[in-house]
Amino acid sequence: MVRGRARAFLAGPPLLRAATGEIATDEELGGAEMHTSISGLGEYLAQDDADAIRIAREVVARLGFLRERDRAGPPSPADAPQPRLAAFEEPRYDPDGLAGVVPLDFRQPFDMREVVARIVDDSDFLEFQPDYGPQTVCGHAGLYGHRIGIVTNNGPLDPAGSNKATHFIQACCQSGAALVYLQNTTGYIVGRASEQAGMIKHGSKMIQAVANASVPSITIHCGASFGAGNYGMCGRAFGPRFVFSWPNARTAVMGGEQAALTMRMVTEATAQRRGEPVDQAKLDALERRIVETFDRQSGALHTSARLLDDGIVDPRDTRRLLGFVLDTCAEASRRELRPLSFGVARP
Repeated sequence: MVRGRARAFLAGPPLLRAATGEIATDEELGGAEMHTSISGLGEYLAQDDADAIRIAREVVARLGFLRERDRAGPPSPADAPQPRLAAFEEPRYDPDGLAGVVPLDFRQPFDMREVVARIVDDSDFLEFQPDYGPQTVCGHAGLYGHRIGIVTNNGPLDPAGSNKATHFIQACCQSGAALVYLQNTTGYIVGRASEQAGMIKHGSKMIQAVANASVPSITIHCGASFGAGNYGMCGRAFGPRFVFSWPNARTAVMGGEQAALTMRMVTEATAQRRGEPVDQAKLDALERRIVETFDRQSGALHTSARLLDDGIVDPRDTRRLLGFVLDTCAEASRRELRPLSFGVARP
């Protein structure tokens, strides 16, 4: 939608005023900025018509390559050398810089776009609905010539971000682009406003899309992976082809401090209900034990040892690792399966 020019509404300002008495401008009611940031009706905000055509070309370019590959003829034998899907450029930002981009403490915010820029081809990332649900980041990219869709987080998953991710995952399944989930979320957002906005409903749509995705899915635990956010971002239980963790990753039902505070509040409420005194010293000790337990059991070494991932990877090797597993997925798709409908006879 073109800024300042595009309009979309069921009733224009004159009809709206006549029907309900409400007064609104064209922009407030159905302008491009409103639809690309609030309603989610528009995916991309263009500055003018020429910019809109440029964006459209970029979007179509992500799809046209797949069609070109499909026209290349029948698949070659699985053991034959396979050419790359497309020519590619190395990232413009050095992947070794990941060691300084990502903080060790998941509580420190950072922009996952900095990570994306260091792992995708030519650091070229076409973000999908960048102004709508901005804490959930989705977009198209290439990786060693493979076309991929990336879903990642700069905060909790909210209703708008869940809707955006659902739409994007379904679009990637239609175009045949593999999905790469870069987990960095404290979970689905909670609170009165989010519940009233339908967080459960919209979150379940996202989880349904993740569970039913028909393209290869690969998950990297880059930071926090808490609560249902682990599910929505294609955690181990949702069957991604491969799952890997960075050394700083944390996986838990919630953060240690939140768990300790929750237990403290429950214990205090129980004591008050029974008319018993509250021993603050015992509560302080309980809180410390809970935080220590969560910190110990949510670390990458603990979770990886329990097969919640396929191994711990140095962040600087993420690009090479993803290239290898995407090649593996592509080769698997070319192999012809020969299922048998009879048992094996015994002499």
